[in-house]
Amino acid sequence: MSSTLLDPAVAAELPDVLPARKQRGKVAMFAYRHPSIFAGGLLVSLVVASALFAPWLGTADPTALAPAKRLRSPSEIYWFGTDMLGRDIYSRVLYGTRVSLQVGVMVALFASVIGMFIGLTSGFIRVLDTVVMRVMDGLMSIPGILLAIALMALTRGSVGNVIIAITITEIPRVARLVRGVVLSLREQPYVEAAVAAGTRVPKIIWKHILPNTLAPITVQATFICASAMITEATLSFIGAGTPPTIPSWGNIMAEGRALWQVKPFIVLFPAIFLSITVLSINLLGDGLRDALDPRMAKKI
Repeated sequence: MSSTLLDPAVAAELPDVLPARKQRGKVAMFAYRHPSIFAGGLLVSLVVASALFAPWLGTADPTALAPAKRLRSPSEIYWFGTDMLGRDIYSRVLYGTRVSLQVGVMVALFASVIGMFIGLTSGFIRVLDTVVMRVMDGLMSIPGILLAIALMALTRGSVGNVIIAITITEIPRVARLVRGVVLSLREQPYVEAAVAAGTRVPKIIWKHILPNTLAPITVQATFICASAMITEATLSFIGAGTPPTIPSWGNIMAEGRALWQVKPFIVLFPAIFLSITVLSINLLGDGLRDALDPRMAKKI
């Protein structure tokens, strides 16, 4: 035993082995304490990787037509089969991931920033509170999908217009969330002390209010991202979203619904990808909520 411990070769490997084991231990501990964040983050990473590296994952041109190869069942050549125009469904699903992720991330970003600004100003400046919140209530009284359809009817179908339409429907929810947080924070002693000391309102909001709203906004942004993906798929499914020339999960399912009973795989594969992506983002959001809220944090 002593000869093994004193072996120069073994001693030289110890500095490399111990940090690696320590790193694996940290990852295992994090996965144990935050299983939702670990599982959701892992699934989201796989979905993002499939979108980024789609050209190198055995895909073909998702818009290439091949009428002679239409409605082929899944096989070793066509993993997800082909649609009624002979297009490779596997390639269309992977490239459609880019559209859904782009819509989800951009809507979550824009809705969070704009809603945060509205919530901060209306929650801290009481003169604006009544007017701004009544406008937000009016927008929230209309079902989000109907409002998005109405907005898309006024414009032409494109990814940018879809992002704008869905963002408008999500802003009121973020604004009300931030306003509720601000209403509770502005009564705190340190905020009242800053007001009594003559600190300007923008500085109070920037230094004392804004940092305490980042955690709930981050959690809310994950749910907005998942909701935006579902809304985009719904708009594309009914023909009010992205144009048919752009592959998206909603478009693929819309094109295959007429053949659902005889060729269900056309709808099945994009639906599975959409469900897994939304589930992973919701898991990530649940985990972040538990981790960022000390009252709900799990203790070991």
